Amino acid sequence: MIYRITTQDLIKMEPRCPVADVRTPAEFERGHIPGAFNLPLFSNEERVQVGTTYKQQSREAAILLGFDLAGPKWSDLIRQALEKAPGWKIALHCWRGGMRSGAMAWALDLYGFQVYLVEGGYKSYRRWALRQFVKTWQLKVIGGLTGSGKTKILRELLRMEEQVVDLEDLAQHQGSTYGTLNRLVQPSQEQFENNLADQLHRLHPDHTIWVEDESLSIGKRMIPRSFWDRMQEAPLFDLQVPEEQRVEALVEEYGSLDRDFLVECTDRIRKRLGLDRAKQAITAIREGRMEDFIRAVLVYYDKTYRTGVKGRDPGLIFPIALETNKPANNPVGNARQVLECAGNPHLENLADSRQRANVGGTSV
Repeated sequence: MIYRITTQDLIKMEPRCPVADVRTPAEFERGHIPGAFNLPLFSNEERVQVGTTYKQQSREAAILLGFDLAGPKWSDLIRQALEKAPGWKIALHCWRGGMRSGAMAWALDLYGFQVYLVEGGYKSYRRWALRQFVKTWQLKVIGGLTGSGKTKILRELLRMEEQVVDLEDLAQHQGSTYGTLNRLVQPSQEQFENNLADQLHRLHPDHTIWVEDESLSIGKRMIPRSFWDRMQEAPLFDLQVPEEQRVEALVEEYGSLDRDFLVECTDRIRKRLGLDRAKQAITAIREGRMEDFIRAVLVYYDKTYRTGVKGRDPGLIFPIALETNKPANNPVGNARQVLECAGNPHLENLADSRQRANVGGTSV
């Protein structure tokens, strides 16, 4: 049996059955519905052949070529579907709900699957994903100079069952020029957006969502502008940590990385560091003086952060002097301190009134 469903139906489906994306591997890699698996009717090259035939000959000739190419694959495609969907229920889509998903739905239905065919295909899902970023989310932002332990606090808040969106985890990047840690591979821009939209829709829109302060780009990935603008208008809890403790935390995090990797990354920001400071940092790396290396690059990163903070509404910035002797090593206590500050009724009322003013100002 084939059931036609919308993107909204698929998103609300509980439990969601396996989702098969029948587009080519290249299309799937560029971006797909989170959790979907690739069940390509055509290879990348075959899709080009079919498209060329459609343009140069006719629709009918392209359909016949498609059947010729797909014919020998049907049994293997059905076996793959059985492996991924042993319950014999499966959702399908292609780019816009056209012939590829229609043909796959026909074959799987013929074999005995219960098929849910997503109308509008992946194109419809992308429209839904992009709409998530313009919604009004109740954001609170954890800020602070590099090495303040923001990410550790964010993860501790998640363990405390707070609503959290970890943008750096979604982007697979720590944000600085060294952010891949010489091992992380970033998703495509499209997939980063899909993963962010998927995470947002699972959260309660009327409850606080914690995020870490970020620039518009995280590595090579861009935070959707409308969502980033919401972050800029949200209350910022600015962690205050002494430089010595920040340096210690950063040496622990980055000091053991491959020296050639650190030199290459430092060289990329040579002009922003200043030629003399960049040279000092690279020499320190090569000589194993990691504290000196960290101190040299912190001059640039601290300046960048302070510049970003100056662009915010001062009434929505709440400094938090972390109380422990070694804040970076006590994320539990730090997270509790942040929650205590965020729960102050005076600050909440002030933040709410400021945000309403901002929204009102931007709607004129």
